[in-house]
Amino acid sequence: MEITVAVTVHGVAQGVGFRPFIYRNAVELGLRGYVRNRGDAVVEVALTGQKHLIQEMIRRIELEHPPPARIERIEVKPLNKVLPPGFRILKSERKALSTGSIVPADIAVCGKCVEELRNVKDRRYRYFFITCTECGPRFTIIEEIPYDRENTSMKEFPLCEKCQEEYVNPLNRRFHAQTIACPRCGPTVKLTDRDGRLVEEYRPIEEAGKLIQEGYIIAIKGNGGYHIAASTIKPEPIVRLRSAKHRSQKPFAVMAKDVESIKKFAYINGAETEILTSPVRPILLLKLREDSPLSSLVAPGLRHIGVMLPYTAMHLMLFDEVDEPAFIMTSANPPNQPIIISEEEAYRKLRDVCDYFLIHNRRIVNRCDDSVLKPVGGEVSYLRRSRGYTPLPITVEVEFNKTTLAVGGELNNTACLFAGNKAFLTQHIGDVETIETERFLEDSINHLIRLTRCHVDAVSCDLHPTFNTTKLGLRLSERLGIPLYRVQHHYAHAATLMAEHSSEKLIAIVCDGYGYGLDGKAWGGEIIFCDDEGYERVGHLQEYPLIGGDLAAKHPIRMLASILIEEDGFEEWFLKNSDKLPRGRVEAELVLKAARKGGGLKTSSCGRLLDAISSLLGVCQHRTYEGEPAMKLEAVAEGGKARVKLPYSIEGDVIVTENIVKELFRNLQTYEPKDLAYSALATIGDALTEYGIRAAESRGVKTIGFTGGVACNEVIYTIIKNRVERAGFTFISNKRVPCGDGGLSLGQAYIVQKEIARGGMPPCA
Repeated sequence: MEITVAVTVHGVAQGVGFRPFIYRNAVELGLRGYVRNRGDAVVEVALTGQKHLIQEMIRRIELEHPPPARIERIEVKPLNKVLPPGFRILKSERKALSTGSIVPADIAVCGKCVEELRNVKDRRYRYFFITCTECGPRFTIIEEIPYDRENTSMKEFPLCEKCQEEYVNPLNRRFHAQTIACPRCGPTVKLTDRDGRLVEEYRPIEEAGKLIQEGYIIAIKGNGGYHIAASTIKPEPIVRLRSAKHRSQKPFAVMAKDVESIKKFAYINGAETEILTSPVRPILLLKLREDSPLSSLVAPGLRHIGVMLPYTAMHLMLFDEVDEPAFIMTSANPPNQPIIISEEEAYRKLRDVCDYFLIHNRRIVNRCDDSVLKPVGGEVSYLRRSRGYTPLPITVEVEFNKTTLAVGGELNNTACLFAGNKAFLTQHIGDVETIETERFLEDSINHLIRLTRCHVDAVSCDLHPTFNTTKLGLRLSERLGIPLYRVQHHYAHAATLMAEHSSEKLIAIVCDGYGYGLDGKAWGGEIIFCDDEGYERVGHLQEYPLIGGDLAAKHPIRMLASILIEEDGFEEWFLKNSDKLPRGRVEAELVLKAARKGGGLKTSSCGRLLDAISSLLGVCQHRTYEGEPAMKLEAVAEGGKARVKLPYSIEGDVIVTENIVKELFRNLQTYEPKDLAYSALATIGDALTEYGIRAAESRGVKTIGFTGGVACNEVIYTIIKNRVERAGFTFISNKRVPCGDGGLSLGQAYIVQKEIARGGMPPCA
């Protein structure tokens, strides 16, 4: 007996070869009907046939779908009609049928395309833009949904006859591959000098690779923006690049030719190999080998390096005629500005940095930086969630009736659009400190709203009154005529754990550099109690004055003076080390005077505490990038042991930490820096855990979480996780968004969704 059913597939099912997959299987099973993309990014299938054959078809959809697809749910409903003979692929539906559309992320070049790239007999031999339905750019080229060629920047390249034949053939691997192209009809590539003059070269990509190896600096246009590439072996171009980018210490990411090349300079295990070779191809932090041939200038003072593998054919071809195991491959953007995407902007802003430009002529619709991951405590955490993940949603268990837009924090920003049970995060935006980055954030928000077809009901932002993102939230609220909610920074961090793990009650240990507190102070080492009724600060690290405000973050020795001013012998030591301050002894005496007075803005920041310890141990005296002193302290602690007994205490709701730093000061000449560093990190982890466990026990809470930027510190994370689990509690941390401010927008949106659902917190609370 024949039946007819309507099947709707929700998830990532457009732009991943899903319709050809449906067509081939339906024809094989002898089913009648059609498949089409709906305008809301859902795939709609209608089938007529024997019941057992339709059941087999649904099984294949669930279990054998194309690898890039991600099925969230399949709905099957009976239809009271019989479909005509044959199976067809219909034209995409233009009308959006629901909100919360899921747009595919960019996918690295697949193995089949690489085989064709290397096959001298294939018509796409050495074609730098080779792709198929299972690989290539998606988010970075899409303007509208559904994901069809005319809605992408590939519409500017009409198909040649052979590509058209492949595009319309349901049995071809490139059937409806929206990025389909070949050397005859697709984008082209050129190599120029810094003045835009063409370098006459038969193989411009391979020539660019050779120029990098020779010591030149090259700007390379990729899928989501320009990279700047340089040698990892020769120090001269690295010094020149650091000078031009005003980036004296911040580590550069590198792109290696393959896994075997990585093994020449870094340690890599099976799990790490799997991550690096996945279709996402993120940057992953790996431990450097002691005998690494890479210049120490690539990642100064660090034991780990960010590594990625080629994710386009162009990247692969760069390495074809060179010996270097890896190239520096860093985002091309001036300080505090978005990654560059246009040719005009590249020449204007990079001509003083780069010697040559490797450029293609496909327009980038959405700029998108590389994603960055770090192994922490035996698991992998996001440091940056962007290319390869954006704009795929984070799905939560609870479903909300409203749609909330969160604009995130000021640093390492992302925004979040929370609709139903899906949280859509933008690509990495960066630090919203310039008009260019603020405009990029607003454009990304508008594009995300357009792609998901969502109607926004409320806006949320940080509590800080002067953040650019707070002002943007207010403008959006007024423009859209919807309420604005202001959410405390560390409550939002804690809420990311609630959202990711569907926790109903939680003690969250939240540690980072800075967040505007409910009392107007600078929070950063917090114990937060969370439940469905709200959030409460139940404890915090000891507060210290921020001598000079932001200067205390830039020059950690200022923070050290706040902590040790009453310690015997410290003032003498401080004056001897006055060269660690920009204006030497004069500034040192002013700092000591301010420290004796006390007062001023105080902070409970764990980040500033780590900065002070980093300064004391001579690790880092001047912060040139966010988190530098703490990152270098973690690097020094590697291989260290907890040989030093460092005392701390808990007094009321305060974790007293000054004795930790005092004891370190007294033992500077007794123990090796690595043991002092490890002991300090381990003790801070112990202190936070002890308070967290006490708070959990007193409130009957079974789950303790750790979040905030400090949660990516290997030593502190491991100490907290192990102690929490040994005490019989469930430990949770961020696994789907960054623990730092890159995940903050998820927490902001989640809090407001919960508050709206329960009729709680009024706007602008």
